[in-house]
Amino acid sequence: MSTTQRIPAALPPTPSAQSPATPQRGSRRAAFGIMIVLVGQLMLTLDGTIVNVALPSIGTGLGLGLGPSALSWIVNAYTLAFGGLMLMGGRLGDTYGRLRVFLIGLSIFTASSLIGGFAQSAALLIAARAAQGIGAALAAPGVLALVTTSARDDAARNRALALFAAVGIGGSTLGLLLGGVVTEVGSWRWTLFINVPIGIAVLALAPRFVAETPRNPGRFDLIGALSATGAAVAIVWALTGAPEHGWTSAQTIGSLTAGAVLLAALAVTERRVTNPMLVPALLRDRRRLSALAVTTLVFGSQIATFFLVVQYVQRVLHFGPIAAGAAFLPMTLGIFAMARTAPKLVARFGQKPLLITGTLGLTASYVWLSNIDTTSGYASAVLGPLLLNGVSAGLTFMPAASLVMGGVAPQHAGSASGLLQTVQQLGGAIGLAVVVSVYAAGAVPGQFVPGARAAFLTTAAFTLLAAALAALILRSHRPAHAKTN
Repeated sequence: MSTTQRIPAALPPTPSAQSPATPQRGSRRAAFGIMIVLVGQLMLTLDGTIVNVALPSIGTGLGLGLGPSALSWIVNAYTLAFGGLMLMGGRLGDTYGRLRVFLIGLSIFTASSLIGGFAQSAALLIAARAAQGIGAALAAPGVLALVTTSARDDAARNRALALFAAVGIGGSTLGLLLGGVVTEVGSWRWTLFINVPIGIAVLALAPRFVAETPRNPGRFDLIGALSATGAAVAIVWALTGAPEHGWTSAQTIGSLTAGAVLLAALAVTERRVTNPMLVPALLRDRRRLSALAVTTLVFGSQIATFFLVVQYVQRVLHFGPIAAGAAFLPMTLGIFAMARTAPKLVARFGQKPLLITGTLGLTASYVWLSNIDTTSGYASAVLGPLLLNGVSAGLTFMPAASLVMGGVAPQHAGSASGLLQTVQQLGGAIGLAVVVSVYAAGAVPGQFVPGARAAFLTTAAFTLLAAALAALILRSHRPAHAKTN
């Protein structure tokens, strides 16, 4: 009796008091680290749209009378570099350390933003935008990989994925708002300068709170990297130019053919090398492939919707830049609200029912938007569809990302992240190219509405197809994912 009483008394109280606190501190540190890299991702996402609203001001502000072709390259230079180099950026992170590559990419992005903000010529601004795209392509794949590998358990991982998904599309809508604000209140140059203090803060904090991932030994797959980069650039080049040059033009057909040939070369190369840039096992899971296809279609519909709604509120409702950006707030609020709810719904119902519900909700929102006309008002014809769209998008992106990243071995998380974000970029390019072509076919010069109905119904067709693919995923009774080795 006395012995059993003395044993507890002899034990030092410090370890027992600290043991619960140490994991708690580690959990808080990991959560803060995830938030830091997500701020970096938000900055990269904002840049995809923040400049769009400022394009008219850029055309006059440089004093060069830039035409539509030159202005389009201010957007396309970023899109080409970002989408084309994403796969390589993901593999570089897997090979040399994700935090290291993330910091290098963010440094390039931040410095290029500063140079672009001071640009006095179209050539320098376009070059700076291309450099921003290069930096973003190096940094972005590491964000999702760090998020998924830093989470302590499935619940934390799902929460982080939901935030990443919300940042991905919600950041694009916030970019439209911020672009309008800084352009109207200050100068178009601040659409670039705004990245500098954010980038410096993330660069300073990330090494303190985010752990570096191990390097993977082995020779880097240079041939695979060149093939993948060339294929992505060729396809994005074809899609961004298709509305202007035509789908049957030599440029479009030639670029798509070159992209297909390079993809075939990539497929052959990746089966033969010891350390492939894109692990073939990532593409052998039918569920992962379906989730990638759903992501492509949904991002295509969303990016096209940004274009259409901005045109409508500015040309028909006569909104200024700030009001045009603010028009997307219902969508943004819906997306970020679902970022808190989606992980709980996934835990209870699984990913697949949410995908079907979300894609059908998106389809309904596009059909609703197709009814706009010259007598419609924002409150009666735009607000409701955009709110439904935001909630539905929030239901869709997180489970899709979870299906893509689930079961991926840690050493290949960067490649999987690069693959997911590459199809997002390609999806946006495909959706915009197709919808702009449909819109142009039915448009009447000087009027927006005549071509808009067919364009919105085209986006609805995208997400209806995505819903059908999600239903096919539901029929699969295979394990969630095969582990990639």
